[in-house]
Amino acid sequence: MVFEHEIPEGSKLYFAATAKTKRLIETKASELLSEAGFEEISTPLFSYHQHQSVCDQRELIRVNDSENHPISLRADSTIDVVRIVNKRLGGNTEHKKWFYVQPVYRYPAEEQYQIGVEIIGEPNLSVALEQSTRILKALDVSALLQISNINIPRLLSEMLNIDLDDFRHVNIEKFLSLKIDWLTRLVYMQHAHEIEGVVEIVPESIKRELIKIKELCDGLEHPNVVIAPLYYAKMLYYDELFFRVIEKNEMYAMGGRYKSDDTVSVGFAIYTDALIDALHSTK
Repeated sequence: MVFEHEIPEGSKLYFAATAKTKRLIETKASELLSEAGFEEISTPLFSYHQHQSVCDQRELIRVNDSENHPISLRADSTIDVVRIVNKRLGGNTEHKKWFYVQPVYRYPAEEQYQIGVEIIGEPNLSVALEQSTRILKALDVSALLQISNINIPRLLSEMLNIDLDDFRHVNIEKFLSLKIDWLTRLVYMQHAHEIEGVVEIVPESIKRELIKIKELCDGLEHPNVVIAPLYYAKMLYYDELFFRVIEKNEMYAMGGRYKSDDTVSVGFAIYTDALIDALHSTK
């Protein structure tokens, strides 16, 4: 029996203090991004292209349009934003810096509030990273910044015949069982300065990708930075440098470089729900 006051598991309910905190987070982020030259966009709730963004298509909530074509509730905003700006708005605007404040949805009834940012045509991830840490700092949120390179797991998967799922699920035992010295060192690597000691023994293709991590870290002023060379994100479009802002099991932000229809861009998402919990737990 479902009572009138019940809400589906995975749905969100904010009221009084938490609703006020949610509005504070969204307002502060919007103000900072607007000051930095970003324009706001709100995309449709339904999309034809979500299968190109989400790794596990079972997470999509599917319906059909008026001509019986399959569409999905928005499970991710990035690719839709880039395509709408480039293809639908292309003749009306040349603006390339966009942000959005809107939730995404996953099967069966999971809601996730996000603040997203896309910098279309920008290949330098540090530009996005600067904006994300600026927002978190303004909210007095301090957490661990983790830098990865999605291309490293992809190259290792092909090179060593390792399933990408082993990287998604961090199957350390599988990596160590191969008894490859430089791979073992990548498993345990945590700091950018350690890259110097391994670049001479890794394959050349891996060396190039490790150097990209080091170069990104060299320009950071964040107080708590680690690297995770073997981390693999569960989003299909990220293809190179990637970052997460995390504390224990909570993720406050995530972003990276990606390519859509030959356009290289960078972007990130701020996870509002996790921030609401964090800000209230410190009070």
